[in-house]
Amino acid sequence: MERVGVLTGGGDCPGLNAVIRAIVKTALPNKIKVVGIKNGWKGMITLDATDLDLDAIAGILPKGGTILGTSRTNPFKNKGDVEKVVDTYKKLKLDALIAIGGEDTLGVANKLCKENKGLNVVGVPKTIDNDLNATDYTFGFDTAVNIAMEAIDRLHTTAESHHRIMVVEIMGRHAGWIALHSGLAAGADIILIPEIPIDLDEVCELLRKRHSRGRLFSIVAVAEGAEFKAGQVVTKEQQLDAFGHVRLGGIGETLAEEIEKRTKFETRVTVLGHIQRGGSPTAFDRVLGTRFGVKAMELAMAKKFGYMVSLAGTEIREVPIEEAVGKLKTVDKAFYDMAKTFFG
Repeated sequence: MERVGVLTGGGDCPGLNAVIRAIVKTALPNKIKVVGIKNGWKGMITLDATDLDLDAIAGILPKGGTILGTSRTNPFKNKGDVEKVVDTYKKLKLDALIAIGGEDTLGVANKLCKENKGLNVVGVPKTIDNDLNATDYTFGFDTAVNIAMEAIDRLHTTAESHHRIMVVEIMGRHAGWIALHSGLAAGADIILIPEIPIDLDEVCELLRKRHSRGRLFSIVAVAEGAEFKAGQVVTKEQQLDAFGHVRLGGIGETLAEEIEKRTKFETRVTVLGHIQRGGSPTAFDRVLGTRFGVKAMELAMAKKFGYMVSLAGTEIREVPIEEAVGKLKTVDKAFYDMAKTFFG
């Protein structure tokens, strides 16, 4: 093991730099050079790379985002791109490649392993949505939850002052983990997630009951991927990204309009959007990212390819990448039913 590549793909999140730093810090004492691939799988297609030494990682631990850049490039979308990825791997003389990402980035890694393209790949799970299977938590999630929680805390005071309903749109395409955790932590009065279709009649009835007992304001936390009972996802546009995903957004605005129309209560909407991805990672995400990075490098050195690092309880272990990308980890009904104890 002489040269190991590392890339970050998909949406950025706090904690990515902690992983990169840990990989370099683990590799260098073992006389292994680390090559940073720029902009995810795109850098493997265009041969865009840089050496990572101690100077390159100095001071990056508290920094959000990723020093390597990222993209949503899918090498399996355009003919010839997979061959370019393989060619780049050979030209850089890599002995292993550590891919840090979510279901899409690791999905590519898994296909490259299964199709036996000659790439030795190790995976690191990353997504603020916490919807990646085979790991209890992904780094970035804790930071996103804390940002959303603080935003809801701040909206409480203005909602109470103006006697308004405040709808907060929170990230979460197919899973409502951020909305549920931040909503519970901040005392949201209603939490709406993709796993459970929105019943507008029930939502409005809960809000009326609060008003009837003198609580003239309410906070409604809604995940961006939540659907109304009719089943149609509210989207900004129908254009798909490289992995076939529709760009979500607009559910908060539509929900606020429906609530005001049905209840006559003044309603406002706040969309948190990419604020949840930015800024400095929490201590939990810095530590988890660091532990993931060290373990990923250890897997590479042990030649355990085709595996992803994961968190099980408090233990860092390895699981086949295939287990992580086979299905999404969504909120179970029992957890949501517990949360409903506090609705209204």
